Amino acid sequence: MNHERSRGLYDRALSVLPGGVNSSVRANMPHPFFVERGDGGHVIDADGNRYVDWVMGYGPLLYGHDLPDPVEAAVQSHVAEGPMYGAPTEVEVEHAEFVARHVPSVESIRFVNSGTEATVSAVRLARGHTDRDKIVVMRGGYHGAQESTLVEGSPGDAHPSTKGIPEAFAQHTLPIPFNDPQAAKEVFAEHGDDIAAVLVEPILANKGIVMPVDGYHETLRDLCDDYGSLLIFDEVITGFRVGGLGCAQSKFGVTPDVTTFGKIVGGGFPVGAIGGKAEIIEGFTPAGEVFQSGTFSGHPVTMAAGKAGLEYAAENDVYEHVNRLGRKLREGIAEICAERAPEYTVVGTDSMFKTIFTRDAPDDPDACCAGGCRQDPDCARYDSCPKTGADVAAAATDRWERVFWQEMKDRGVFLTANQFECQFTSYAHTEEDVEKTLEAYREAL
Repeated sequence: MNHERSRGLYDRALSVLPGGVNSSVRANMPHPFFVERGDGGHVIDADGNRYVDWVMGYGPLLYGHDLPDPVEAAVQSHVAEGPMYGAPTEVEVEHAEFVARHVPSVESIRFVNSGTEATVSAVRLARGHTDRDKIVVMRGGYHGAQESTLVEGSPGDAHPSTKGIPEAFAQHTLPIPFNDPQAAKEVFAEHGDDIAAVLVEPILANKGIVMPVDGYHETLRDLCDDYGSLLIFDEVITGFRVGGLGCAQSKFGVTPDVTTFGKIVGGGFPVGAIGGKAEIIEGFTPAGEVFQSGTFSGHPVTMAAGKAGLEYAAENDVYEHVNRLGRKLREGIAEICAERAPEYTVVGTDSMFKTIFTRDAPDDPDACCAGGCRQDPDCARYDSCPKTGADVAAAATDRWERVFWQEMKDRGVFLTANQFECQFTSYAHTEEDVEKTLEAYREAL
C-alpha cells in the first residue's frame, strides 16, 4: 500500500498538533493513515487505500459510516434549522424519555458533551449526594481523562498515573482489581463510611475486553447498599451496544444507582450523559446543589441523531445483525488461534471483539468458551484467561502494535492500534467483511 500522502499530512500535523494527533490513541507506528471518508463498514484513506473498519470511531458508529435514511433525515433537518440555541429543545426531552423507557437504572438524565464529562460529573454528583470523598475504581478500568480516575496503585498507596495531577488528588481514589470480590469487601471494611461510590465498567472495555466473573457485580451492588454508597456503571462503551437498548446492566441483571453514557447515545456526534434514580440525578443544579452546566449540552443535532438512531434500532434487526457478525468473528478467530496461536484468548460479547495475545494456555488448544471468553469456571482455560487489567497488560502487547496491527493494515483491515482498545461490528458490515478479516487473520498470525 502507498501511504505517501498520509505521511506528508502527518509531517504537517507534527508542526501544529502535539504528537501529530488530537487523541493519543490515534498515534501509531510509523505514522497513522489519514482518513478521507467512510463508506458503510469501510474507510478510505488519503492515498485511496480501502480498509474494513472495525474501529468504528472507537464505538459510537452502530450504523457504520452510512446512517439509515430516517437518522440522516433527522440530522439534516436539525442542521438546517440552526446550529444551536443556548435554550432547551423538544428533541432533547424526547431523547431523554426514550432512554428512560429502556434503561433499567434511568429515571432522569443529564446530557453532556463527552464520556469524560459524564464520568467527571457523576463522581462530583456522588460526592455531593453522599457527603463523602472517596471513590473506588478498578485497576485497568478507564473513565476518561479525569483527575479522580487517572490513578494507579492500591488503597492507601494510590498515585496519579500521569503528570499534571497533584498527588493529593489520588488520596481520595481507591483502586482495586476487577473481578476480585474479596478486595472489594476489604476496601469497604476499611473505608466504607468514607466511600461515595464505586465506579466500574460492567465489562473492562479499554483493557482488551474483560468480562465479569459470576457474582462480581452483585457483590459490588450489595456492598454499596450495605454502606450507603452509590454504584455507578460506566456504560460509555457498553451502553446501547451490549444488551441492546437495555445496555449491559440489563444483560447482567444488576441495576446501578447511576449510569454514564457516551458514544452510541449521541448517534456518532459528541455526547455524554449521566442517568439514574431521579432523587440522585436531581442533585444537579438547578434542581439541586451539585453544579453542572455546559454550553453545548443537549445539542439539538446530537440529540436528533441519538434519538433517531436508537428508534431505528428498536424497530429493525440492528442488534441481531451486529451481534451475529460479532459472534461469527469471535468464533472464526478462535478457530484460527487454536491452530496457529493456541495461547491467545479471544474475548468479547454482542458486537464487541478482540484477541488478547496471552502467553499461557492449557494443553487442549480447543478448550475455550464458544464465541468469546465468558469467565466460565468449567472452561479448561478459566485459570489462564484474563480476569484483571493487569492480566491483559501482561500479554504480548508490543507484538500487537509493532507486528500484527501493521500486518492487518497491509491486508486492508483497520483494527484498533493497541492491544487494549476493543473493536466493534456495525449494521453496515457484511459477511464478506467478516470473511476478508478472517483471511487476513490467517495470514497475519
